[in-house]
Amino acid sequence: MRSDYSGVQVTALVALRFAIGWHFFYEGVAKAVNAYWTSAGYLDQSQGFLSEWFVDLASNPGTLAVVDVLNVWGLILVGLGLMLGGLTRTATFFGIIMLALYYLATPPWPGFVYTIPSEGAYLIINKTFIELCALFVTLFFPTGHIVGLDRLLRLARGKGTVQESSA
Repeated sequence: MRSDYSGVQVTALVALRFAIGWHFFYEGVAKAVNAYWTSAGYLDQSQGFLSEWFVDLASNPGTLAVVDVLNVWGLILVGLGLMLGGLTRTATFFGIIMLALYYLATPPWPGFVYTIPSEGAYLIINKTFIELCALFVTLFFPTGHIVGLDRLLRLARGKGTVQESSA
């Protein structure tokens, strides 16, 4: 396997990709097994320039049911893709979209107060934004082609060794 990255760089990037994948996967499974989970409370709390859209999603039971299913399965599938290194760029892209929507639904901006639990007092940057930034980094380092199902699929298609270039 040929790569322009050092072993430490590859290990760090794959560990980051896997950790984020685990977080997505765990959150999706936790929501899927909880018969009472819904995104309604989260969406109802929305503030900011997209709040009307998020609140509207929560107010329509049919739309909310679709949003809940998409959220659960999006988390699970993005998580699996990141952990296993399969369709890594696609999983990363959709993970970024999901995190951006979570961030914009309840942004930690000055003057916004929520009744939903928060893990700390933030000013603009919160853990969702940090995870989004970390996924953005992994988007430009094709670790799935170095370690993951993407590599195995590429080898199975007869592409031989995988060559990566610096992003």
